Amino acid sequence: MLEKLSKTIEKVTEIPVTNERKEVLNQLIDYIQNKVNHNEEIRLNFICTHNSRRSHLSQIWAQTMAFHFKIKNVFCYSGGTEATAMFPKVGETLVNQGFEIQKLCETENPVYAVKFDANQHPIICFSKTYFDDFNPKTLFGAIMTCNNADEGCPMVFGAEARFPIKYDDPKAFDGTELMNEKYAERSLQIASEMYFVFSQIK
Repeated sequence: MLEKLSKTIEKVTEIPVTNERKEVLNQLIDYIQNKVNHNEEIRLNFICTHNSRRSHLSQIWAQTMAFHFKIKNVFCYSGGTEATAMFPKVGETLVNQGFEIQKLCETENPVYAVKFDANQHPIICFSKTYFDDFNPKTLFGAIMTCNNADEGCPMVFGAEARFPIKYDDPKAFDGTELMNEKYAERSLQIASEMYFVFSQIK
């Protein structure tokens, strides 16, 4: 694990996860544990409307925590009901928290390589629909990270299971003095909950 990121994870362990949130997360824990018990690959697709903020943060932190807890065969993805672009503040926030990010192309919808460990394959991030060819077509868990995607997608085709694990949108603070603080806060909240999820896997 990258050194600065390891220090961030140490701080993450001090962020409490409420009993109410644990109840929300327990279904996802059961899904992952069942896959582990049957020695099956674990595919998680984090879905939000625009695949620009919360779904990327969730994808990256889930993959990172799976590695941290040595849970094998975990493959994390993200998508939206429409494609836009990963919001630049997301990448900036993650770099501040210890990730290394390389922008692979300069387009309206850039592709990023996000590294959490010097020797591990980077997480590839760009905005896409949840059913994009880059993402799995079947045998995956769909994690709905926002209300709009949850309500706008009554069916997620190909998903084995669906988990409404919703986060407040840091976009509400774009352009304000609280922007940096709120993006960091949301990222760490997601990190703490993904830490909790993978810490429960045996």
